[in-house]
Amino acid sequence: MPDTLILIFIVGLLAAAMTYLIPVGQFDSQQVSFMADGVEKSRTVINPESFRYVTDESGEMVYNKVQFFASGGGIGLMNFPFEGLVSGSKWGSAIGVIMFMLIIGGAFGIVMRTGTIDNGILKLIDKTKGSEALFIPALFLLFSLGGAVFGMGEEAVAFAIIIAPLMVRLGYDGITTVMVTYVATQVGFATSWMNPFSVAIAQGIAGVPVLSGMTMRMVMWAVFTLVGIGFTMMYASRIKANPSASYSFESDAYLKNKDIDVQESRWGLGDTLVILTVIATTIWVVWGVVMHAWYIPEIASQFFTMGFVVAIIAIAFNLNNMTFNEVADAFKEGAGIMLAPALLVGFAKGVLLLLGGGSEDPSVLNTILHNAGSAISELPSAMAAWLMYVFQSVFNFFVTSGSGQAALTMPLLAPLSDIAGVTRQVSVLAFQLGDGFTNIIVPTSASLMATLGVCRIDWGNWVKFVWRFMLLLFIMASITVVGGHMMGFA
Repeated sequence: MPDTLILIFIVGLLAAAMTYLIPVGQFDSQQVSFMADGVEKSRTVINPESFRYVTDESGEMVYNKVQFFASGGGIGLMNFPFEGLVSGSKWGSAIGVIMFMLIIGGAFGIVMRTGTIDNGILKLIDKTKGSEALFIPALFLLFSLGGAVFGMGEEAVAFAIIIAPLMVRLGYDGITTVMVTYVATQVGFATSWMNPFSVAIAQGIAGVPVLSGMTMRMVMWAVFTLVGIGFTMMYASRIKANPSASYSFESDAYLKNKDIDVQESRWGLGDTLVILTVIATTIWVVWGVVMHAWYIPEIASQFFTMGFVVAIIAIAFNLNNMTFNEVADAFKEGAGIMLAPALLVGFAKGVLLLLGGGSEDPSVLNTILHNAGSAISELPSAMAAWLMYVFQSVFNFFVTSGSGQAALTMPLLAPLSDIAGVTRQVSVLAFQLGDGFTNIIVPTSASLMATLGVCRIDWGNWVKFVWRFMLLLFIMASITVVGGHMMGFA
């Protein structure tokens, strides 16, 4: 499968070609008022009834044909990556979102370098060993929370290596390990109220206040996590009673014979202070967003402060022998992890610029939106919201990166939702559910395949097991999206 950056460049080529085939159109904008948390608010949206094609003096439709290269700040095929990366302001896409991602990544890089998160999970394993009633739900809850707060995903692979033989020794199987580690992170990832890799980016691109709608999303996370725990517990109980019923029964023989070497994890006052700092920062950010309408600059600054405080704690308590230079390295490493998705956001914004940028000026994008909106407007708005979720689910097969998918799809779906009578908050909801849940099954997900690999599970056997869970998630997500639309979730 081509890298996401290659896919975006291919989309850029197609976008450039479209400017030769599709004439320029224009919408008028309008102010729309709505109630949110008991307060009347307004935003500028396009007026879907105002569309018209732009014509020249002779009455011919105008085509804004993209050239190979453009000078003077213009948008050409070879210009679009740079122009996309530097477009916008600190309040939104692309430059504001990119800087937000780098600061967040650096701050959490410091948190992860302390070892507190890793040792906390190992401590949980040690404390619940042999206590089946607590072990599975506690792990699922912890990893789901990690997916919701930190955007945890790839990290599950390392823990699966430790947990898999322990899980088999407790009478379960490798599939149960995948459920309580990687699958749990994706349940949290998909239903998050603050995931910096998906929902925060999607809201920023869509022009929705970052971290807005968190109350509904917190409830959603709790419900989906409880369902995931219940499904996993029922399956685990069945396997414990009849191990041969497992789809990974043969491959589990390797794990049964593997030595378990889980040392007592470190936990001290410093680790407690790190966790309390992360929790306090989360609560503080929630308060700022709700009470003072904090946006990208303020939220990024709070998380940077969190990283600064955690760094002081780590040095004072000698967590992982961290020094000032180690803190700097951790921040750079964390920010470096976000560099690839940040590039995707900028490149994808460049694609949008190829099509004419936003919806206020005459552009090819307006013509595309008009025609797509005309087609989807024939359907009930609830059906349109559901189709957005289905589209995101299918699209995730090709672009499994949450930030990459947000960068590619939200610039189109956000204004399309205005035309279809769906709130932009619901379009973000459709994105995050479609993007997150299909990571559990698509073979293009590197993290999934890696987790299956360390647990010795063939992808075909995984599909035989997980399709029932995926069907349950699909039904629940569909109800959530349609229900959110019917309730006017904004």
